[in-house]
Amino acid sequence: MAHTRRAKSRVARLFLPLSFGLLFITSPAFAAEALHGRDFSIVWALPFIGMLLSIALGPLLAPHFWEHHQGKIATLWGLLLVVPLVMSAGVASTSIAFIHTMGLDYVPFILLLMALFVPAGGIVIRGNIHGSPLTNSFLLVIGMVLASFIGTTGASMVMIRPIMRANDNRRHNVHVVIFFIFLVSNIGGSLTPLGDPPLFLGFLKGVDFFWTTTHIFPETLFVGGVVLALFYALDLYFYRKEGVTRDPTPDSPISVSGFINMILIGIVIAAVLMSAIWKPGTFFTLMGIAFEGQDLLRNLLMILVVIASLLLTRVDNRAENGFSWGPMTEVAKLFAGIFVTMIPVLAMLKAGTEGAFAPLVSLVTNLDGTPNPAVYFWLTGGLSSFLDNAPTYLVFFELAGGNAQHLMMEGALTLAAISAGAVFMGANTYIGNAPNFMVYAIARSSGVKMPGFFGYMLWSGAVLLPTFVLTSLIFFR
Repeated sequence: MAHTRRAKSRVARLFLPLSFGLLFITSPAFAAEALHGRDFSIVWALPFIGMLLSIALGPLLAPHFWEHHQGKIATLWGLLLVVPLVMSAGVASTSIAFIHTMGLDYVPFILLLMALFVPAGGIVIRGNIHGSPLTNSFLLVIGMVLASFIGTTGASMVMIRPIMRANDNRRHNVHVVIFFIFLVSNIGGSLTPLGDPPLFLGFLKGVDFFWTTTHIFPETLFVGGVVLALFYALDLYFYRKEGVTRDPTPDSPISVSGFINMILIGIVIAAVLMSAIWKPGTFFTLMGIAFEGQDLLRNLLMILVVIASLLLTRVDNRAENGFSWGPMTEVAKLFAGIFVTMIPVLAMLKAGTEGAFAPLVSLVTNLDGTPNPAVYFWLTGGLSSFLDNAPTYLVFFELAGGNAQHLMMEGALTLAAISAGAVFMGANTYIGNAPNFMVYAIARSSGVKMPGFFGYMLWSGAVLLPTFVLTSLIFFR
């Protein structure tokens, strides 16, 4: 009981302060509306770079210090951006930029993650699955299919513990989690707007719900198939090298518990769909921002889903599932620093040829003025590897014209390149997509010796980059 009270107290500290503000949050917008990117030099990107380097080097150089002070470090980098920004642009412009970024981008982002993370943590898949190469591949395929329906976050939370439990007798199991991040936490979420936040933002911008299903399916099948084949070959090599080892988990039949959470995840999906279909009009405006009824209701439903899951799920289900708030709080703290420090970076990108990144942005256009899909794929993907892929998608969506109807028709190849780049290449680093870091934190806390930031990038560089080169040559010429 004491453990339960502590858990609920922790929930209150994390969740309740957000609840009041979340009721008044509408669809994402750019902080660059308050600060123009042409006014920034490349120096303003240094806090963001420092934030990324802290995430990369902290666990390697000072793991104990990083473990206990990562929130303070993220706050420090945020202040190193905000304080000079106040002195340079003034309190009013900085406040608008900060509110836009945290209120309209970060908080809905965290809320959606939480609304999938909490119910998924209450779904327990019992029974011992033996992690052979064929079984592991089958589990990864299941996770990929789930990712496009319950999101990469939901699929990752449901599937990561069963696949780790299936391989807890393997001496070589790190690669299983790494390929899980590649396939389930990223690539699998490319077929619907529910799968990954960038596609959801495109949906809100007017992209048809099934557009990605029909237009990115060949790319997804190719990339997923190649990566899955590489996994099977590597897993087969390790499996044969290890020989038969004793499984510490007793054999037991497969069963699923916590069905109420599946219903709650369904409510999350319905809330997302509702917010794009039902348009009751503006509820009120504040500081020039329209707060619309469908968004208020969606956010309220997200809050209620989290509360309902906590109240209706048996405590022993979460305990058996190894559920803890650690991964969620870690992601929340680190991405707060990322979102704040990337304010000027996104502004410079949105400024296009007038901003400090003008040479980079100009690459997306051919000499004859037509868009270059291959460059859109690589620039969107490259930046999505380090920036959050959702706002990066929006930057290049706007750069390509921002007209969903035009992009779905005449600009279909460009929109496919932007969408594929944002979703696929979120797997390149631990910070490219939120589930990456959550899976990393869960695996590490369960005793899997996960590689550090750069170690993971060696894996993604060896497996993913050659696959993406082939994808670019085949689909985006």
